[in-house]
Amino acid sequence: MTPRLPPVLSALDLPLAELQCAALDGELYALDQCFCSIDEFETIHLRARALGVVLDARIIAEQMSAAWVWGAIVTPPRRHQLCVAIGARTRPHPSLNAALREVVISPEEVDTVSGVSVTSRLRTVIDLARFSEVFGDRESAAVAILLKDGNLDFETCSSALSARRNLPQKRIALERLAAICGRQPHATAS
Repeated sequence: MTPRLPPVLSALDLPLAELQCAALDGELYALDQCFCSIDEFETIHLRARALGVVLDARIIAEQMSAAWVWGAIVTPPRRHQLCVAIGARTRPHPSLNAALREVVISPEEVDTVSGVSVTSRLRTVIDLARFSEVFGDRESAAVAILLKDGNLDFETCSSALSARRNLPQKRIALERLAAICGRQPHATAS
């Protein structure tokens, strides 16, 4: 029986030059900083594994990185967006182009996909609506896909935002979500 390669390969498995040559030969395709066999379908699990190759277990993929793992965007962000719970002292692997921030996050807001921590679809929607400097077509489409795939609606998102006091960017998030959902934001939300 021939040993099977893991579904996601990185420079930790084989030299990068070998992986790149195999990609040029059509045997592998690039998936973020990793490579996959051409007979592997790109799935949520493969994207999570590709990101997880260089992530500490305490690091959580968030915002556009989480949207990529969930399949709401096709290509990974140029700079991955990662977070850790306040007090978790860690950094991403130096080979990963990433921004890391400390956040207040509850266990219910984190899902595990193939051993990698990813913000839940609801938390990802809320974070994208709150923190995206530019909220263009890509961000709007990602939020719409996450809403649909997560069976989420404006009321669910609005309730999650309203449940937290003194939440920065709450009003802009409600306005952005209302526009996507074709609703009016609640006038009392601040």
